[in-house]
Amino acid sequence: MGSRSSLAALALGNLVIGLAMLAPAGMMADLSAGFGVTIGAVGLLISLGAAVVCLSPPVVAWVTSRADRRILLSAVMLWVAVGHLASALAPNYLSLLAIRLAMLGLAGAFTPLAAGAAALLVPAEEGAAAISSVLLGWALAIAVGLPLIALTAPQIGWAATYALIGALAALSCVALLAGLPKGVKAAPVIFATWRAVGRSRALLLLLVITTLLATGQYVVIAFAGPLLIRLTDATPAKIAAVFALFGVMTLAGNLCASRVVQGWGPFKTSAAFMACVVFGAGLWAFGAGTYPLMAAGAAIWGFGFAAVTAMQQVRLIMTAPPLATASVAINNTALYLGQSIGAGIGGAMFAREALHAMGFVGLAPVALSFGILWMTRAAPEVR
Repeated sequence: MGSRSSLAALALGNLVIGLAMLAPAGMMADLSAGFGVTIGAVGLLISLGAAVVCLSPPVVAWVTSRADRRILLSAVMLWVAVGHLASALAPNYLSLLAIRLAMLGLAGAFTPLAAGAAALLVPAEEGAAAISSVLLGWALAIAVGLPLIALTAPQIGWAATYALIGALAALSCVALLAGLPKGVKAAPVIFATWRAVGRSRALLLLLVITTLLATGQYVVIAFAGPLLIRLTDATPAKIAAVFALFGVMTLAGNLCASRVVQGWGPFKTSAAFMACVVFGAGLWAFGAGTYPLMAAGAAIWGFGFAAVTAMQQVRLIMTAPPLATASVAINNTALYLGQSIGAGIGGAMFAREALHAMGFVGLAPVALSFGILWMTRAAPEVR
């Protein structure tokens, strides 16, 4: 019972982190109109935010490797709450950007720390399932949070939306303090740990896959709403419907992955769900301009989206358990670096009206990552 409440608290924390990262994507038009800036400028909230976040996980993991995970994760969540409440009061766009970057400087470390804590709370053979269950919070942020933001932000405004996320973060902080046991600590991270990750071919290939996947996907995902408006004249309700479809399938895919991974193993599970990402992104690219095809592509894409991310972390931990704290932290750096690059490319292409090309530019690194996956088939797996 204790581990269940702990995993639930960690999943709630990941839900909040997911909302923190995705919120601007769900209310781009509202932020653009509210601050009098372009869609491309709003995109900087995602791309620059991801650039800051990519530095956070390894630094925080190194500095706090000996810290009690209960106190550390609660403190990070409190910082997220303060950041969102301050965002709700931002007087101008530059203030909002500065607050977001400061908030994400710590927030980015939450997910790898939570994944590592989850693995410490259960027996080794249950580690993969525990990590997947904690990452369900991210899937819920996409499945429920993003569509709700897209629907409600035009009604209540961007400031109230930020305030609500801040309140949820405060609730999550309390849940972490109440749900996590005291004294949960990971293995200390020393310089030799980072060096060992850099010398592991299997770990480096997995990190390359993470970077390519994030880069390709965020060329489109960061601008999905504006793309639907420009290419299909979609209404806010239709945009929310696509977000909801993507999100529900993301949740379904993550649940499915957490069930089949113990039987299939992390490699086969990764391959199956990455194929969904490639096919769905391809359908979006080739169907650009046709709402039903783009929606269908989003659904198939969503089924693999969070599952692949979860399996990447599972494979890193299972490939080299003693290096897990460092490798998972670096993986999140790779993830957010890819998001920053992808959102930056997407923003530049959107500003140049290369709307149809965005899908194909995003598809290329995603397809390449699927090819590199085969090179990791011999990596050790602990089930």
